[in-house]
Amino acid sequence: MVVDLIIFPSSYFSKNQVDEDLQAEYKGALDTGLFDIIIFGYESWFVNHRLILTSEPVDLRRAIYRGWMMKPDEYENFYNMLLNHNIQLITTPAEYDMLHIFPNVYKYFGNDTAKMKTYSLHDRINVNELKAEFSRFMVKDFVKSVKGTDFPKYFDSGITQEAFDKWMEVFYQYRGKLLTSGICIKEYLPLKHYGGKTNEYRVFYVNHQIATVSRNSAQPMYAPEVPRELIEKYNDLPSNYYTVDYAELEDNTWKVIEAGDGSVSGLSEGQSPEWYYRALYHCMN
Repeated sequence: MVVDLIIFPSSYFSKNQVDEDLQAEYKGALDTGLFDIIIFGYESWFVNHRLILTSEPVDLRRAIYRGWMMKPDEYENFYNMLLNHNIQLITTPAEYDMLHIFPNVYKYFGNDTAKMKTYSLHDRINVNELKAEFSRFMVKDFVKSVKGTDFPKYFDSGITQEAFDKWMEVFYQYRGKLLTSGICIKEYLPLKHYGGKTNEYRVFYVNHQIATVSRNSAQPMYAPEVPRELIEKYNDLPSNYYTVDYAELEDNTWKVIEAGDGSVSGLSEGQSPEWYYRALYHCMN
């Protein structure tokens, strides 16, 4: 069955218009001439948990979701409700859970990623145990950190238990309702910089093929590319649509710094939406 249908969330303000932040992707998908598009109501789904679509296929069609993150149980409901409207997403709930929740897929990366410890939500984390394990460490939940806030990028041997506990209260406040599954404590990796920018790449894998490789930190063009053999090493993770992010370290080696479900992974700054959707179509079909 050909995959030529995209599901986008609507604008919060108009259920018939694509979300403002996804307009470039919407136009890129249309410009290919390869996809039909159905929009679902943002407010009705994310606020009221009701699925409202701009149209519904007569017969079953396979589709790609492009939009905002959902918690795994919310995605499962979304998947099943779309099935009731003759739409089958290419990413099953099990695949979404595997790639969206980083600790689930962590075991596949071995020494190619940072060391990590996981904790249940709101557990009191013993900071002395962390300092014995890591020289520097960072905090995130099972999906996201709180970059762009005053929360520290990392902690080191100078952090006390009292100070760490207070910072964890701040972390929970920042993540709020988006807090997902548990807490990850990850080894902080020293990333190499070029012109003040880290050297990071995002790779989209579609049907276990490398669909796109893009610079993901606005680094200069002279910064080295991620090694091809490392990219090819992870083209067979247990999903048919996912991303892996890679970064160069100060010692010129490369590490996996993140993985994610492809449906909710954004394009890199400057990446061509039309070229992306052409690659997505041809890899998927």
